[in-house]
Parts: sequence; C-alpha cells; structure tokens
Amino acid sequence: MHPMLTRSDDYVEYCRETAKHARDPHDLSLRGRHLKNVTRLVHEQIAQEIGLSTADDLVDIGCGNGAMLKIAELAGVRSATGLLATEEEVTVLRGFGLNVRQGLADRLPVADASASAIVCNNVLLVVPRQKVQASLCEIHRVAKPGARIFLGEIPRAEQHDPTPTFASRRELLNYLYRKHGMRAWLGMVRRLAYQQLTGKPALVNSGTKISFWAAPEEFIPMLQAADLRLVRHWECWQYPTRSNYLVQKPE
Repeated sequence: MHPMLTRSDDYVEYCRETAKHARDPHDLSLRGRHLKNVTRLVHEQIAQEIGLSTADDLVDIGCGNGAMLKIAELAGVRSATGLLATEEEVTVLRGFGLNVRQGLADRLPVADASASAIVCNNVLLVVPRQKVQASLCEIHRVAKPGARIFLGEIPRAEQHDPTPTFASRRELLNYLYRKHGMRAWLGMVRRLAYQQLTGKPALVNSGTKISFWAAPEEFIPMLQAADLRLVRHWECWQYPTRSNYLVQKPE
C-alpha cells in the first residue's frame, strides 16, 4: 500500500498517459472537449497570421489534435508535418491519417532549412527553461530563409498552478468527483488501482505546471540570439496574460 500521493510535473509523461486513455483526438489538444471550437478558431487565426499558402512546407511543433494539419491540408500546402512529444500521441493521430512523428522542441526530427512555415503554439510554456533557447535555435535550423514562424501562448509572468496538491487518494477522488464528475472519478480510480496492484507509488500528474514564462523584453532578445527577426507581438485573446509572437528567419 502507498497511502500518500506523489505529484509529478513531467509533462512528457502526462502527454503519454493522456494519449493512452484518449477517447477523442481532441483530448491531445489538452484544452478540454468543450473547447473544440476554440481550438479550431485559434488555429484558423494562426494560419491567417502566417499567411499559409499552397507553396508552404509546414511544421507544427506540438500539433495537439492535428487541427493545424487539417487546415493546412484544406489549404493545399505542399507538405504538413506535425510533431508530438510521445509515440503514444503519434499513434493516435496516425490512426486518422495525419502525418505526424515524435519529437521534442529542442531536438526536432526535421531536416535543415526545410520548413517555410512553422507553428509552435502553447508549447514553449511547458519546455524546461534551460531548453528554451536551444528550442529557438532548432526552429531557426529547420526554417528556410524567409520562413514565417508563429510562437504562441507564452506567459508574460509566472503563473499560479490551479491544480491543488492532495495528501491522500481520498482527497484527490473527492476533488475529482466534485469538480469533474463521475467519469473523471472512475478514470482516476482505475489508475490508482493499477498503480496499487503493480506495487507502484500513487503518482498524480496534472499537466498544469508552467515551466517557462518571459515578458517581451526578455523573450525578444532570446529570439535575436537565435537569429530570428521579430515581426510583431500581441496579447493572446483567450489568455490575456500570455503573448503571441510572429517572427521570421532572415533571408
């Protein structure tokens, strides 16, 4: 028995577990099923910002449920590749015919100077701070000269993690039942039971921890250090405490 709960903030493992239990591809977007329309609208706006066209080779880093890949397909782009943190997520989206592969932001499995349009939305905030500069350099490496690059939903300041800490299984299960209903409660019961049967400690990973944040006056020099030119930045409409950046690799 392991009566105490241990909290993990390993985002890659959180994505892996989410994919294992996904009932809908939208689960991989990590926005909640009731926000499908928001996910679609966000990516339609990104496509407009980068001016997605039939001549583009698109790379979507952290492609979630594949919404951007579908938009790119409808736009008739030359190619569109999505990257996800785990093979489990890749398996889910490949089952729907999407071109995806496993890769992390600081180690992109993409050839040099091969992408004319790059999207990295709601990703850098969960990349460990010490790996963000390397991730920007990787984006520069895979971008063609003149490539348009969208970096979105980057918090401007440290944000409070909304998920409470629980000392016991009972506290966790009571919280899930009150806040999220029977389905979430049953899912966690199964997970905790499996951990107990296999002799593993009771581990909870909420996937809500923010690892990276930077105000524009800090982030823009990071872009410049990676030889990426800022086009403009603006407030993210669905998260007013976060910023979007449109940048370009110099010709």
